[in-house]
Amino acid sequence: MPDLVPFDDIAHLFEHFEHTAWRLETQSGYASDRSGAKWQRWKAGENIGRYEPEQPWHAGVRAQTDAGKRFERVRLVDDPPSEGQRFLLASGLGNVEAGEDIRNMYRSDAQRIGLPDYDFWLFDSQIVVRFVFGDDGATLGVHVAEDAETVVRACQVRDAAWHYATPTTEFQQRVRPTV
Repeated sequence: MPDLVPFDDIAHLFEHFEHTAWRLETQSGYASDRSGAKWQRWKAGENIGRYEPEQPWHAGVRAQTDAGKRFERVRLVDDPPSEGQRFLLASGLGNVEAGEDIRNMYRSDAQRIGLPDYDFWLFDSQIVVRFVFGDDGATLGVHVAEDAETVVRACQVRDAAWHYATPTTEFQQRVRPTV
């Protein structure tokens, strides 16, 4: 496994990819979400599912998708969804409005088709950035790989997940009573 590097060391990839940035999200919650102001707004009952052009992630996604690039992700969701997953479902519509194509699938379906239990980004079907999390859900760093075996496996995971996942708006309608 490649060396663990800080996430900030790969941040440039979100601006310099050529055509596609794709992510698999497998965690039931993320420390970065729980420590953010948006989490507090959500806990207070605010609608956090709107596009916010001044928000850095939304601005970056919009800039890249306006340039013809794709941001896509598949999120695994427990049944019933965890608190962290309910937050992501609530906030996801803002990301979709910014230009990101987010799809969801139940964890049991992901296990049935053999998806891995780790998070990663796949850039241009060439670079895999695999996350390492602490017990509290905090990102400890990432492993960056460009070897053929790792990249091909990530592409296979992407293709299978994308095939079986459901677009966010449709998925939310299925789970709305718990979101």
